[in-house]
Amino acid sequence: MPDQPRDEHGHGGGGSAPRHEGGEPLSRRVDSWLRAHPPPGPFRPDFWRSPLRGPWLTSVFGLVLLFGIPIIAITGLVSYAAYNPWLPRNDTTPERGLLGFYLFDWPTWPAWLYRVTQGAHVILGLTLIPVLLAKLWSVIPKLFIWPPARSVAEAVERASLLLLVGGAVFEFATGVLNIQIFYTVFPFSFYPAHLYGAWAFIAGFVVHVAVKLPRMVRALRSRSLRGELRTDLDGTRPEPPDPDGLVATRPAEPSLSRRGLLGFVGGGSLLIFGLSVGQTLDGPLRRTALLAPHGRMYGLGPNDFQVNKSAGAMGVDPASTGPGWRLELAGGRLIRLSRADLLALPQYTYALPIACVEGWSTQQTWTGPRLADLARLAGTVPGRVEVYVESLEHGGAFSQASLSARQVADHRSLLALRVNGADLSLDHGYPARIIVPNAPGVHCTKWVRRLSFRLQGG
Repeated sequence: MPDQPRDEHGHGGGGSAPRHEGGEPLSRRVDSWLRAHPPPGPFRPDFWRSPLRGPWLTSVFGLVLLFGIPIIAITGLVSYAAYNPWLPRNDTTPERGLLGFYLFDWPTWPAWLYRVTQGAHVILGLTLIPVLLAKLWSVIPKLFIWPPARSVAEAVERASLLLLVGGAVFEFATGVLNIQIFYTVFPFSFYPAHLYGAWAFIAGFVVHVAVKLPRMVRALRSRSLRGELRTDLDGTRPEPPDPDGLVATRPAEPSLSRRGLLGFVGGGSLLIFGLSVGQTLDGPLRRTALLAPHGRMYGLGPNDFQVNKSAGAMGVDPASTGPGWRLELAGGRLIRLSRADLLALPQYTYALPIACVEGWSTQQTWTGPRLADLARLAGTVPGRVEVYVESLEHGGAFSQASLSARQVADHRSLLALRVNGADLSLDHGYPARIIVPNAPGVHCTKWVRRLSFRLQGG
């Protein structure tokens, strides 16, 4: 083989890496030194000693999340579309830009659709928390690899891991705090933060799946799930060494079998499911919704169902809802109607669900005039006009909201005056509230004082 040309320092040509004495490339020597001198604690491979960690166990948890997380993501984005964010006062994320490509005109049929999609979003998100925590536990050695990256490909993978782990923790933590009515502790607005956090998480999730899917398939094929479920503690052994560093280099004696860990995680998920699913169902299961602050039964009276925000909490003065209250209708003309005037109009009764972004929902029977009839009274034509709804409440994020022309024209859309055969209670929106099929609960505005009808898009 012919000699390679050398420069004046004796280094080989052809773009070879700088070498120290001994001829080893500098980059390799630096990499070897870094690997031989990791920081103390979790950056050292022998710090992680669980004999259960390995590609197979991680892949089992990953497979569950691979099916569950897309459902959570899709139902979450559907919830954003349900807010009709292109209408005035509905869009709390006006700089969404390209992130709004999937939005569509939210339908009013079927009436239970938002109840199902948002219920699935919240309940599945809660149910997957034990699986997510177990998955993070199974890969925690990967978060402390030293050196952090040895190639561009590894740097991209670890960046996606940062988006994935950080996004997952942020989304699940803020989501749980929101449904537990702790969103007032946020130093930011939950709604846009949760939406943008979701996009960051989805980006990391897609990259991570693209990189890891072949390895996950190989790992799942390496062991039998049925065999692992039959293996007790005495038969539990570490997985074979893997190139990803998940298997402990110096494993400890097992104190739990893999089937025990899978049973613990699966049992935790089933327990959370059982303590939350009742919030979306009417009937006895509501009594089991212990994890839902507004999901349980409240009594047997016509107004004894969930109240997300009371009149007192929203600053509604009871005096403003008394005999002097008037509803203003603005459109082709301006008219003012008392509650007696509204009761004198044709009344319609429909059993419609009311569903909250926090995951709870309930179906009640509502009575009142149709929004379409009120649009005609205001001198406008239903089907062509949107309505801007204003409430008596003070300072609430949804004290005003817009409804689409489709929602105004639906024959089941009501200005409800009564519920379950009785007058609305003050906390449920007396003297009048909006009820629209398949709309998020926050758009079923309570304590309505004004309806402004205007041409769609105007």
